[in-house]
Amino acid sequence: MKNFKNYFGSRICDFSVSIEVATIRNIKSEISMIQMFEKYMIVENDAENIVKNGKVTGFRFGARLPYYRGIPLSLVEDIVVKVDGEDVPRDTIKFSAHDNTYTLMQMEKEVDDRWNMGEVAQIIVEKEGGLKKGEHKIFLLLNMRIAYLPFPSIRKSEKTVFI
Repeated sequence: MKNFKNYFGSRICDFSVSIEVATIRNIKSEISMIQMFEKYMIVENDAENIVKNGKVTGFRFGARLPYYRGIPLSLVEDIVVKVDGEDVPRDTIKFSAHDNTYTLMQMEKEVDDRWNMGEVAQIIVEKEGGLKKGEHKIFLLLNMRIAYLPFPSIRKSEKTVFI
């Protein structure tokens, strides 16, 4: 490590370099921890069609936050869903937790409601007729803003669900 000198010519501890190295190690450790949660993002055995007034209006599946701390919903930058390889239009996706349901645009401004670690929320997709009974491959991408990470936290998961 380099030795730094102050204006008076005395030797300054390698403190700032040590902090930088420690910060990088902490960020790498945090990234590993976040990636570890990805396999739990889509909840197994928690998918079904939504029936309203005898008509199938869409489908829903359970999702967990892939992060070890809860975050306000406004820090969820985006939710992307694909079903059997086909993109789901963003304006048909809703998020539901704590008996509250939000469009993705409403989530952008929601600072009072949080998604906590381990909590199962529902990702709702409005789609007339829902999904056919049987096996479907669900892809979920969450783009989150984490205050102390200098880069976006984009997490992906894919699982087969049964309707």
